[in-house]
Amino acid sequence: MKIQTETHQQRAMFYNSQEWRELRERALARDNYECQWCKAEGRVTTTDTILEVDHIKELEWHPELAMDLDNLRTLCKDCHNKRHQRMNYSTHKFKRKHNRWESDERWD
Repeated sequence: MKIQTETHQQRAMFYNSQEWRELRERALARDNYECQWCKAEGRVTTTDTILEVDHIKELEWHPELAMDLDNLRTLCKDCHNKRHQRMNYSTHKFKRKHNRWESDERWD
């Protein structure tokens, strides 16, 4: 059961607010600008990667924790996409379907 239904406009207003931007910066600084999932696996993420601040308990289900620093963590874009089961098309390798006739003799 959803606690709160947000419109796209409400979500955009939240993420563009000065309060969120300041809290986001505090979370990034606290986490040393490193993806916490990559760090846990012994990988190093640099500032070259896109870092996102993730709500551990999702905003959609726990709006009361939206501005709670303890409910935030830094994730790189790839880990954030994994966390939300979104495919990263930039790194996904598409497999070509095998054509069993590909090496067969051709008659033109």
